[in-house]
Amino acid sequence: MSLPSITHARLLDTATELFYTEGIAATGVDKVVARSGVSKPTLYAHFRSKDELVTAVLERRHAERVAMLDAWVRTHADSPRERLLAVFDWLANWHASEGERGCAFVNTVAEVAGPGHPAQEVARRHKRWMREYLAGLASEAGFSDPQRLGSDLMLLVDGANARVLVDGDLAAATDARRLAAMLIDAYQESSQ
Repeated sequence: MSLPSITHARLLDTATELFYTEGIAATGVDKVVARSGVSKPTLYAHFRSKDELVTAVLERRHAERVAMLDAWVRTHADSPRERLLAVFDWLANWHASEGERGCAFVNTVAEVAGPGHPAQEVARRHKRWMREYLAGLASEAGFSDPQRLGSDLMLLVDGANARVLVDGDLAAATDARRLAAMLIDAYQESSQ
């Protein structure tokens, strides 16, 4: 790995942690610079602005989430129905280990100003991907309206993330899984 990419990764690692744990608005570039151990000119050599850094953090989170979630689902579930529920198991595991502030994508949309902020588009793209991922799992499971089921399950994912952020309820994904199982059963019954 070349030296510039090590610095780039260090900046992203630091900003990812600070933006998530302390908030984007509360975290200035001075704090990112101090915590990462690089100079402010170095930060600006990698990212032209704080907005660009926020966007890069979300882009990286999205790429990690895509790889991580599907690997978890394919490893922890055998049947198509169980794959849908494994998404909630993954979410519960993530909340317990590092997700005590809910969804970084929703948090970012709430914090950054203006609908034209590039990080908001990354967040919207991530949420679309997640709905499509759930719909794809529903399609694999043979549901007649996988898009609708995927969208409904996404509401449960977002609700669990919101409850974690607002109430600190780290069991929210487990509750969402229980509701998802009921929803899946209802869709299955209506398909017959």
